[in-house]
Amino acid sequence: MSESEQLLYRSNLLGSDLRITNFGGGNTSAKIEETDPLTGETVQVLWVKGSGGDLGTIRMDGFSTLYMDRLEALKGIYRGPDHEDEMVGYLPHCTFNLNARAASIDTPLHAFVPHRHVDHMHPDAVIAIAASKDSKQLTEDIFGGEIGWLPWRRPGFELGLWIGRYAEENPQSKGVVLAGHGLFTWAATAKESYEITLDVINRAIAWFADTTADKVIFGGARHTALPAGERRAIAAKLMPAIRGRIGKTESKVGHFDDSQAVLEFVNSKALDTLAPLGTSCPDHFLRTKIRPLVVPFDPAAPDAAAAIDALGEAIAAYRDDYAAYYERCRHDDSPAIRDPNAVVYLVPGVGMITFGKDKPTARIAAEFYTNAINVMRGSSSVSTYQGLPEQEAFDIEYWLLEEAKLKRLPKPKPLAGRIAFITGGAGGIGRATAERLIGEGACVVISDIDPKSLETAVNDLAGQFSKDMIRGVVCDVTDEDSVEAAITEAAVEYGGLDFGVSNAGIVTGGAIDETTLAQWQLNVDVLSTGYFLVTRAAFRLLKAQALGGAIVFVASKNGLAASVNASAYCAAKASEIHLARCVALEGAPHGIRVNVVNPDGVLRGSKMWSDERRQERAESYKVQPEDLDDFYRQRTMLKESVYPEDIAEGILFFVTEGSRKSTGNILNIDGGNVQSFTR
Repeated sequence: MSESEQLLYRSNLLGSDLRITNFGGGNTSAKIEETDPLTGETVQVLWVKGSGGDLGTIRMDGFSTLYMDRLEALKGIYRGPDHEDEMVGYLPHCTFNLNARAASIDTPLHAFVPHRHVDHMHPDAVIAIAASKDSKQLTEDIFGGEIGWLPWRRPGFELGLWIGRYAEENPQSKGVVLAGHGLFTWAATAKESYEITLDVINRAIAWFADTTADKVIFGGARHTALPAGERRAIAAKLMPAIRGRIGKTESKVGHFDDSQAVLEFVNSKALDTLAPLGTSCPDHFLRTKIRPLVVPFDPAAPDAAAAIDALGEAIAAYRDDYAAYYERCRHDDSPAIRDPNAVVYLVPGVGMITFGKDKPTARIAAEFYTNAINVMRGSSSVSTYQGLPEQEAFDIEYWLLEEAKLKRLPKPKPLAGRIAFITGGAGGIGRATAERLIGEGACVVISDIDPKSLETAVNDLAGQFSKDMIRGVVCDVTDEDSVEAAITEAAVEYGGLDFGVSNAGIVTGGAIDETTLAQWQLNVDVLSTGYFLVTRAAFRLLKAQALGGAIVFVASKNGLAASVNASAYCAAKASEIHLARCVALEGAPHGIRVNVVNPDGVLRGSKMWSDERRQERAESYKVQPEDLDDFYRQRTMLKESVYPEDIAEGILFFVTEGSRKSTGNILNIDGGNVQSFTR
């Protein structure tokens, strides 16, 4: 590999393990000889992870490239710590080969180290040292003079000068612990740099393991964790209640974590003293806010309703505390206060709930706070844990450079932060709808009675988009318990619900005098009772959130237009349509809209159109089974075939802002059929 390829390889290895660094955290660099595109001369170029990248997934275009001689020249114009931020504006003037990747604020920390390869990581074990009151002494005890120590300094040009000066004055050193921040290591080659980084981290891990082996962690346990099933059940009740109280101005998606590390912390005697101290590493509190909210819940007498009743006061108190923090620390040019709600919610006996603008943000916040828990665990076991001073934390959270980065983020997709539940999700219409909603930014839970088809659909959609955006749950819509469990799964996986799409279907044919009671009942069970059960469960969740919502029934042209040899199907579909009208009346006071999409002749991708079904309908219309598609197309007014994607477009319309003033309506997507005209 070339040196730049080795840098990429090393970066991906380091970024793939959360023990080494968290998502988006840390950076790597290499000083490489390149040919200047203008002069043809050989120049030294700093390759360093660009702003906003992630080491585990970075590619070549994720690195900034800068002339080293120009970076060195910046020292001559630096006006001191009071003028740190202006130095970032000079970094583009150092760009090599017109590289469009923006350089990060950490660039000087790499540039001024007099070694070719530099790694900056955020391993929990080292941050536990960095966040300890005795940080300097612990560094000496564990590493001797091999790894140095520097006091807290906000990342930037001045800290870059500090690290560079330390490395020059201590040539025997292989790196430095930055108090309250993380680890810097360096070497002459990429492989040596990687090996030193791992060695330092592993030595810290081993030291903590030996030192804390016989110690009581977090002061011991105050609470006992509830059984796993009960934990999820409580989370499924708490999450929509929290979401409803914090999501009125911006939609939120939730994440639940009841890992062993989280449970040890939330059940501990130290929870009430450590949680308010906040996190230590800047990367942590930028993702999690400075401190979490501890939900008032007693696992010894688990009462979710009482906890929900107390949430209003607890959330209001958190907002007031955050606003006071902002006022205490703000500067004249500080950005306006951001969302004052907590990101992290700790529930004794249950686990941790996090909320973000989308699922990845919520999940990553949970990962970061787990990192913070690990740090507090280590620090409090060997010393005294200390978070960053409040003013320092604020100055990073509301850093003008951070604000500029936030403003550069792409505009969220229309359905970002929204959650949908779709029945019959593994079939043609359900799967097309899931794909369409995820494409617009929604998180989607698809349910289906067929486990194999469901697994295939979930895997395909996860591959097309992201596994964060899709969940699957086996559900029989005719079974009350199955439906309730499926809706609960949506609540605990994503925090609540915004859209319910009832699409599960069945169809049987036959003359009325040949239709058995079992055939009639099957249609009624799936297409009428099933839609009732799903709607009832969705309504309960939507009303608990008090954020409004939308429900869409996938009915049929046959709910309006009679069809020969299909009385059971037509009657059940008509029941669906009238159920939707009735529910629209009940939903309106709560901002819950209910509408109907009526497809017709959607053969492609449909699980209902078995060979037997095709044969039966072909015989009814006196055509050959292979001609059925064309028959349906030719009988439409527009001479158009109707596909799953067409139905998905109608459903999308009914869940987006474009239809926010529509409820109790029917949208026919059937190519045009005068019999199904509603007026």
